Amino acid sequence: MSSPTIKDVAKLAGVSISTVSRVMNESKPVSPESRRKVEDAIKKLDFKRNELARSLVMKRSNVIGVIVKDIGIPYMAQIIRGAEEVGRMYKYDILLSSSYGDTELEKNIVDFLFRKQAEAILLIAENVNPEVVVKLKEKDTPYIQLDKFYEGDFHTVSLDYSKASYDMTKYLIELGHKKILFIKEFTNSKVGAAKFDGYSKAISEAGLESFNITVEGIDLSDGYDLGDDVMELVNKEGITSVFASEDTLAIGLINYCYDRGVSIPDELSVVGFGDGYLASIYRPTLTTVQEPYYDIGAVAMRRLIKALKKEEKIDNTVYMPTQIMKRESSAKI
Repeated sequence: MSSPTIKDVAKLAGVSISTVSRVMNESKPVSPESRRKVEDAIKKLDFKRNELARSLVMKRSNVIGVIVKDIGIPYMAQIIRGAEEVGRMYKYDILLSSSYGDTELEKNIVDFLFRKQAEAILLIAENVNPEVVVKLKEKDTPYIQLDKFYEGDFHTVSLDYSKASYDMTKYLIELGHKKILFIKEFTNSKVGAAKFDGYSKAISEAGLESFNITVEGIDLSDGYDLGDDVMELVNKEGITSVFASEDTLAIGLINYCYDRGVSIPDELSVVGFGDGYLASIYRPTLTTVQEPYYDIGAVAMRRLIKALKKEEKIDNTVYMPTQIMKRESSAKI
């Protein structure tokens, strides 16, 4: 037995096919009586509309593409969760694909999403290929780029990294620390530079001396390998606290201290930035700046949907609030 068609619905309801179409797509006003007849006929026939055909006619798919570097990266997974739950609330489906940092694959994914008629695209990466952004602009597709390390000339949902870093440095100063070492991330990271600016501002306002080390990686091993240089400064300058620009660097340094018998926080306070999943389960638990990854994904998706509904233009950057998670790795002097 063949599936019922829109023609069958119209016949049972005693209305025209165009009236059925208007009810289903809510494209034009229909009288309450006609709407009731159509809805009753759809229910009786258990009619399921062809979503592909509808999307071709309406030029709407209710699909939003999400390109992520790697869903296995914990903070990216949290962003995706926030985006997906908001998308579902607005009845949008998510089409997700990982690029694994492959620039050619990124471009292919964008082409794939266009073929699937994705109405908007959310990019979640540590550094997006500029060619991908050009493709999106050429198609005039609403998009938001969420980039944790590199700020570009695009509109996004982000944090005021300078203020967040300033607040953390002030917190350490309030604990009585006068010599605070800052571990900078990457020499070419604008986000890293913003964090350092916040630290520098707080240090300057307090009339304290600035100390910093730059590291090119952000893995746990990079924080560990930096241990010798950090402890040399600690012993030479009398440093009492270290502010690492990423949680992984802070935890790697704490590992180094554990292996060398340096007590955290009794001998050295160590704080981070991010509040990834390790921060609250590692021992000692890490004092850090919380980046609200779930909320970033949720707000980004809501902005995309509002843009699709012509309720908002994506023409500015939204800055999310942060907070200091005060835990075991920092202590008063």
